[in-house]
Amino acid sequence: MIFFFCSDTGVISVQSATYGRTSSQICSFGRPQSQISNTWCSINVPVIYKRCNGLRACGLNTQGLSTPDPCFGTYKYYTTNYICIPAETSVTCHGGYGYLKCKNGKTQINTANYGRTDKITCSQGRPSEQLQNTNCFSPNALNFVSKSCNGLEKCEVYATHMIFTDPCFGTYKYLAISYFCLPHGIREYLSSCLILNSFCYFQEHGTVIRIHGANYGRADSSTCSTGRPPAQLSKTDCYSLNSHTTVASRCEGKSSCSILASNSVFSDPCFGTFKYLYIAYSCVSKCKCYCIEKLYCIIF
Repeated sequence: MIFFFCSDTGVISVQSATYGRTSSQICSFGRPQSQISNTWCSINVPVIYKRCNGLRACGLNTQGLSTPDPCFGTYKYYTTNYICIPAETSVTCHGGYGYLKCKNGKTQINTANYGRTDKITCSQGRPSEQLQNTNCFSPNALNFVSKSCNGLEKCEVYATHMIFTDPCFGTYKYLAISYFCLPHGIREYLSSCLILNSFCYFQEHGTVIRIHGANYGRADSSTCSTGRPPAQLSKTDCYSLNSHTTVASRCEGKSSCSILASNSVFSDPCFGTFKYLYIAYSCVSKCKCYCIEKLYCIIF
């Protein structure tokens, strides 16, 4: 069982999640040398990102992750690194309305899912068979909520399959959203920075970049999809293992940064798929941290 937890003021942001063995010491007690000698055995586990990002607490049964075996005969373990980032959350049971509100600023959506990822949320009065599927995700939830709410002080979203489609028929679903409230001036300033391909350029206030997460690949079929054939957009579990390390090494602690979204920089995690670079980051000053996100389309 894997369990992550953040306080009431933070949500989970998975930085890396792997399955395999990279050390001969970890999880080695009582194991023969032949089962712990291979330390070049590791694969990414994207389902952990998908299941846990944006939640205050997340528990996963490793037996249900269906992770491929990267090295037969080696005794393996899961390694997950995550941070807790300040964010607001909203959970709305099916048929209800979710209300997002920022008292001093504008909404920036972090995560959104219409489905079910645990058996407890929105379970009161529901039969057991409607709560069993905890791997239920709507593919268009993040895109729809982001377009509906980003930049607004208040936002209302209806939790229904008529909007989000039905990702798991027969399961009682809910809409879970995590979001940031960005002050008006900061959001406008960052928007102008994005046009210049720089993250944080608040030199007079000493603001620098802090990378929370990054992926070069594809996690949905709508982003960077204009003019692309369906065959290049259908694979939505495409993750480059070195994304976070590469972006952090080039941008962490700097006031501005520009990265080419290209196979030559990140390698090709899924041949034939049209990829993009996703970065979640903060502009960190001495007293405050504002979180935003950015997408770069691949350049051919």
